[in-house]
Amino acid sequence: MSYETKLPERMPEPGFYYHYKHGPEDAVNYMAYEVMGVGHHTEDDCRPMDANMLVYRPLYESFVYEHGKMFDLRPLHMFFETAERDGKTVPRFQKIEDPAVIEELAAIRDRMYQPYP
Repeated sequence: MSYETKLPERMPEPGFYYHYKHGPEDAVNYMAYEVMGVGHHTEDDCRPMDANMLVYRPLYESFVYEHGKMFDLRPLHMFFETAERDGKTVPRFQKIEDPAVIEELAAIRDRMYQPYP
């Protein structure tokens, strides 16, 4: 069996992103994520479109992430898809550029995700 890793054509920059469900009146960390990078499925029995996965973690509290040890995975192609919001087509994820918001999200991340021992 030969194993070949192919870099995807598009890769997101690591950083903080809002999911399209985040609204201007929502808490700063509602539907906010930190994109860590892209992983490659190591088995050859997955669908080709799912071979590359976005690795990211939520910055909003919930039971699953209470201990800060979980990451989310999503097929990479879905990251770049669009979605419908209020009758408009919008990016599924939008990179956060505001330095004040980034600083606040970084502080939330540091509280939620303690380093592994």
